[in-house]
Amino acid sequence: MTLIYCIEDDESIRELVVYALENNGFKAVGLENGKNLFNLPNPDLIILDIMLPGDDGYTILQNLRSNFKTSDIPVIMLTAKTSEFDKVKALDMGADDYVEKPFGIMELISRVKAVLRRSHKNKPDTKLTFKEISIDYEKRLVKVNGKEVNLTHKEFELLYYLMRNQEIVLSRDKIMNQVWGFDFEGETRTIDVHIGTLRLKLGDAGKYIQTVRNVGYKLGG
Repeated sequence: MTLIYCIEDDESIRELVVYALENNGFKAVGLENGKNLFNLPNPDLIILDIMLPGDDGYTILQNLRSNFKTSDIPVIMLTAKTSEFDKVKALDMGADDYVEKPFGIMELISRVKAVLRRSHKNKPDTKLTFKEISIDYEKRLVKVNGKEVNLTHKEFELLYYLMRNQEIVLSRDKIMNQVWGFDFEGETRTIDVHIGTLRLKLGDAGKYIQTVRNVGYKLGG
């Protein structure tokens, strides 16, 4: 049975989410903070509130993504913050989706099912290479000419998606949907920014990430 953790300090919201998840066939566990999270069995998905006592949701998300054993667990952020900056920050740190408070419980369940479908569908090829670039998905390791390159979570996912689709032109909308997890309203410029930093970090190998005018990008050359 699919196991989902709901980390939410508001007891009424936490109990409502757990109840709804269990009514929809999931096994759900409510946690009021992330204090003991890493001592528990890995779940299939985490619903994570941003505003928590102690370590906030951003800190917990960062810890999840930096730990090899938990880096691939899908995370949906619950947030009362509605600014574009807060949404982009959560997504860039590795969140798979976000839901704004107050939210409809059926919308949340729908988002949960969508994220789980994507995570099951996109089981990774363990190792990929393109010319002098190599990537090991399980170890979260990227090398250029044998030298390790330090990437953020989203830069890693972006490069991995490009390497899975070598020589294929990928639109910005498709990249946004696949790497950031859904259609983030309005702003595809975040992709351009990440492409720019990724090229810089790859050094001379960054030239293989090619801009396709008015469409998007491809890994080729």
